[in-house]
Amino acid sequence: MRQFLLLMAFGFSVMAQAQQNDVENTIKDFFIGFHAKDTVKIKATCHEKLALQSIMEGKNGIKLVDEKASEFYKSFATFPKDLKFEEKILSYSVQVDGAMAHAWTPYEFYINGKLSHKGVNAFTLFKDNNTWKIIHIIDTRRK
Repeated sequence: MRQFLLLMAFGFSVMAQAQQNDVENTIKDFFIGFHAKDTVKIKATCHEKLALQSIMEGKNGIKLVDEKASEFYKSFATFPKDLKFEEKILSYSVQVDGAMAHAWTPYEFYINGKLSHKGVNAFTLFKDNNTWKIIHIIDTRRK
């Protein structure tokens, strides 16, 4: 009986880790598209009802900014071809409960190799037809 319980606990642990890995991989795929300025790849990781927000910290205080997903996708067409940006994810903290997941990802954002700002992303995901989709992204931005 004790071996059975240990085996079950191990099985649940493996399943939970697999779920967390799937969430991380969805976010990694998002950033592969993001860095490539590939809106098709980005959209493939996001739910059609994606919500985007940023908490900006600056000289004029702190403000909450909403961004429409359509504007976010369009913005990639306006970037100069020689502009290189990279968002380095420093770590992942993932929690999963059924069809909902949350990931906390501290980051550093570089433009043409120079640190622009840093902060943390908070992703909320929804498991839609056995596929994790990002439904909400909120981030902090500090210089």
